[in-house]
Amino acid sequence: MAAVYGAPFLSAFGSSMRIHSSALQYFDAVRRAGSIREAARRLNVASSAVNRQILKLEAEIGTPLFDRNPSGVTLTSAGEILAHHVIVVLQDLDRTSAEIEALKGARVGHVAIAAVESVCPALLPSVLGNLRERAPRITVNAKMMGSALIPEALESGLADVGIAFNLPRYPDLRQVYVASFKLGAIMAPDHLLAKREEVSFASCSDHPLVFAASDLSIHQLLAPVMRQANRSVEPIMRTNSIELMHQLALKKPVIAFQTPIGLEKLIAAGDLVHVPLVGPVWSDLGVYVRAGRSLPAPVDLFLQILTGELQERERFEHDRH
Repeated sequence: MAAVYGAPFLSAFGSSMRIHSSALQYFDAVRRAGSIREAARRLNVASSAVNRQILKLEAEIGTPLFDRNPSGVTLTSAGEILAHHVIVVLQDLDRTSAEIEALKGARVGHVAIAAVESVCPALLPSVLGNLRERAPRITVNAKMMGSALIPEALESGLADVGIAFNLPRYPDLRQVYVASFKLGAIMAPDHLLAKREEVSFASCSDHPLVFAASDLSIHQLLAPVMRQANRSVEPIMRTNSIELMHQLALKKPVIAFQTPIGLEKLIAAGDLVHVPLVGPVWSDLGVYVRAGRSLPAPVDLFLQILTGELQERERFEHDRH
């Protein structure tokens, strides 16, 4: 299994049967790459061949599909309409290919994941290890991004599965599962507040704090808690890096805020503690797919394993509270 963290996604048709027009496949590659030259490089074909297919497709449709500019290409309104159709067609091709392989007794396919950074240390590796044991010929590509960017990755076909915190309702997404985890203060085990069962934000504000940047869901979750505490607090740092928050929280007396997801190894090693905040401050970690899509067997298997892992962690979290 090839699990590539942070690498570009593979083309949706890279491992599928090629039973559709090359023009549609080349169109999708250009849409993803944002340029004909880069699409040709990824496809390992000549740029002229890609351009020829795009021009042929535009002639058949009778309108430009891309606006050409010095930095690359962008979809026209007609291109946006065609893109929606092509995403559906090529994703359905993946499902068909996987079903045919299943008839041969093989579990073969590919799963593209868009996920928040905090699932990387423990949750995602555990899921991928389980997947590899059950279906070693399924390949995986994972890209880390903020929760706010994940809906677009799913809607555009860049990802099959999204794992994100506190997403609002999107009509084009289906929530497969959601697990709730308590937001808490994270700190060194010898911190003055580390032995408490719960801690208030007001108590934390007496110490140097690290805040999540506004593009992380933690920021929105913590905002009402800060307003209720009625204290004006200036953090020593704001960052969108979960790993940097971890490293800063290791240094007493600094405090950061997060759910236990992503802290499993640090907590088990005794390097950090997670003290829940007072009150019903829960964060929802959801699993999403594009609405209306018939899922290929490899994606469905991945979802089964992922939801099982989340259910186990959620039970442990609720038992604590």
